[in-house]
Amino acid sequence: MDKFKAVLMDSAAVNRALKRISHEILEKNNGCENICIIGVKRRGVSLSEIIADNIYNIEGKKIPTAVLDITFYRDDVDKGYLDPVIQPCDIPFSVVGKNIILVDDVLYTGRTARAAMEAIMKFGRAASIQFAVLVDRGHRELPIRGDYVGKNVPTSKNELIKVKIPPYDQECTVEIYEKA
Repeated sequence: MDKFKAVLMDSAAVNRALKRISHEILEKNNGCENICIIGVKRRGVSLSEIIADNIYNIEGKKIPTAVLDITFYRDDVDKGYLDPVIQPCDIPFSVVGKNIILVDDVLYTGRTARAAMEAIMKFGRAASIQFAVLVDRGHRELPIRGDYVGKNVPTSKNELIKVKIPPYDQECTVEIYEKA
């Protein structure tokens, strides 16, 4: 069992970070006219819904949202690390010419982000793919960075970052653990 070390962000801090990210997205894209938000399964979906709601509260406009399952695009599926249950991607709109905001909970090696970009490109050529992440913990293996980052948390490879958010968890926090 992993050993709990600390709460890095409580519910209020998570909400503040997501509101800031929402404003930054609107600033960088000159409003919400040409943006779509896609959450990476699992916890990226909840975060993307909160960001979309924040944008609606700021701009008064609903923006297209979708869910992305990147299991099929991961580079470790064939190595036996995963026993994938592959779900179809649920993108009910065209990505062609859109500014896609990809949302995930933790940016670590960059491999999940790479897989997500590959999956989105199968749907067509977006104007841009931007990456929003609640926590960037470092240790990149690929040249990928977050365009919108809630919190940078330098970690060791012996540590884990756990984002807890409903409906998957009872609370909304970001915690750090020491690997067992």
